[in-house]
Amino acid sequence: MSLSYSPGHDYDGAPVLVEPEIRRLDGEVREVSVPPFAPPATHGSLADLPFDNADAAPEDHVLSRRTQDGAWEHVTAAQFAAQVLALAKGMIAEGLVPGDRIAVMARTIYEWTLLDFAAWAAGLVTVPIYPTSSVFQTRWILQDSGAVALVTEHAGQAAALGPELNRLPDLRHMWIIEKDHLDRLAELGDQVPDQEVAVRRGMLVPDTLATVVYTSGTTGRPKGCVLTHGNFLAEVDNAIELLHPVFKSKSSEELATLLFLPMSHVFGRMVAIACVRARVRLGHAPSLKAEDLVAELSTFRPTFLLCIPYMLEKVFNSARAKAESGGRATAFDRATNVAIRYGEALEARKAGTGPGPSAALKTSRAFYDSLVYRRIRNAMGGRVRHIICGGSPLGRRLAAFYAGAGMEIYEGYGLTESTGAATVTPPLKPRLDTVGWPLPGTKVRIAADGEILLSGDQVFRGYWDPYGGGVIPASPDGWFPTGDIGHLDNEGYLTITGRKKEILITAGGKNVAPAPLENYLRSHPLISQCLVLGDRRPYISALITLDMAGVSHWRRMNGKHPVPAELLVTDEELQTVIQRAVDEANKLVSRPESIRRFTILPVDFTEEAGHLTPSMKLRRDTVMRDFADEVEGLYA
Repeated sequence: MSLSYSPGHDYDGAPVLVEPEIRRLDGEVREVSVPPFAPPATHGSLADLPFDNADAAPEDHVLSRRTQDGAWEHVTAAQFAAQVLALAKGMIAEGLVPGDRIAVMARTIYEWTLLDFAAWAAGLVTVPIYPTSSVFQTRWILQDSGAVALVTEHAGQAAALGPELNRLPDLRHMWIIEKDHLDRLAELGDQVPDQEVAVRRGMLVPDTLATVVYTSGTTGRPKGCVLTHGNFLAEVDNAIELLHPVFKSKSSEELATLLFLPMSHVFGRMVAIACVRARVRLGHAPSLKAEDLVAELSTFRPTFLLCIPYMLEKVFNSARAKAESGGRATAFDRATNVAIRYGEALEARKAGTGPGPSAALKTSRAFYDSLVYRRIRNAMGGRVRHIICGGSPLGRRLAAFYAGAGMEIYEGYGLTESTGAATVTPPLKPRLDTVGWPLPGTKVRIAADGEILLSGDQVFRGYWDPYGGGVIPASPDGWFPTGDIGHLDNEGYLTITGRKKEILITAGGKNVAPAPLENYLRSHPLISQCLVLGDRRPYISALITLDMAGVSHWRRMNGKHPVPAELLVTDEELQTVIQRAVDEANKLVSRPESIRRFTILPVDFTEEAGHLTPSMKLRRDTVMRDFADEVEGLYA
């Protein structure tokens, strides 16, 4: 891309601030847009990226993968392109033709990214399936997409689908990664000429379908979002140019990230593609268990991470619990306040509303760096300087803390339908507690009822039509209705306030958005999840689940013996602590919107029980159904 084209950078490649265009109606900001930082794709596809990298920088380390002895093995651009070519030839040898759908059911592993690019090189369309999906969900996605092939990580996943195979007439191939089927597939393609892959790649254009991603379905049956190669190129090219410190740092330090969020979700998939596009070294971590992830981070040592707020909240709460156990809680709290003030001072300087951190604040931050901040950075591998965060609001306090601790947060907002981020924190002018400005090349509009509408080249054209194999348009006027509620401030920053279909209307007619209360309470060290309810009820109430690690620590620090979870719900001291948290949350809203009553549940909401989506969003209808007695008890 020519640097002279991009309005986001000067001729030396250094980022420059591009203010958004703002449109007002009746004095309120109703539409914001930012010009594209990268030219729109007019030819080619994602399938070209590995081969372009191999031509431009064959010895660059573009990925890393775990070997059998647990070490990280670097993969060069030339090696990755060769692997993509071999696997694509194997798919062709097995009779897969351009446009065929191939489903992938695996955790976040190296083979996921390899399969994506190999399938595209063969002219195929990938269909991600969460590895935690039930047999019914898996069968339904395979059936709806008309997938002709399925790749699973484990034999058990394939075996579980056995009873459903007679309902999947289109499914002709099943390959299992742990059985080395991908290696055999690559060997099978030895007799296919390389030119066959080149021809198939040459047939692809930006408008060609790349993937069908099924929404996780907080309500109703999941729908397949049709995303093209052009959607992804518009998304990642503009994200790379905007997030210059993440993807294009001029320091001698090698840029790298360890991806641990699900590849079945568009958020993780988009970042993986951006890394390949920018030649940022990419690693994969299949386990989200804290002990596994800490070990992976310490050996991989990424320079930036992709996270959801839930993880950052737990990292902070865990760090404070450790400090308290060691008798250093007071020092930790002082360090927290210093980091927050430092982060806010940095924000003010970039916004032009303050001089930045004072000499005294810099001294205090330097003092606490080795005591507190460095330990948190070390828990993330020691080299992390930037964190891309999305999924739900992180909150001003934690965003400022991490910035003050040396890890700048870039919050974003988007959906599967927008190929990931539609808005992102602008690095040169962050606004804490917002999800930033539109991604370059994107427009954001607020409808009369507060719904967020999106327009841009990364916004999909519609949902998969299982009968015609095409697209059912979702936004014929060019503006996609997200179903989310939000508002734009006078400088164009977007704040998300809730989901349109989740707005509660009390018996008194008060409209209440549950998200602000739920997000605040979820960040408490003793609380795992919270569901606010009150639709057509006389007042607002909440179901609260406990973070057992946090509760166990709290009991130890207060000289209490461990007790079963079912007894915790009647612990009066615990009830008092949770009540104080609810009282603090209620300060965010008016009295009619405040939580009047709550109940603590003896079990947590989990994905396995169907209460959470794989991206940690509440399935409200399922929770309300499974805890109907507790809900009725709140209004007895």
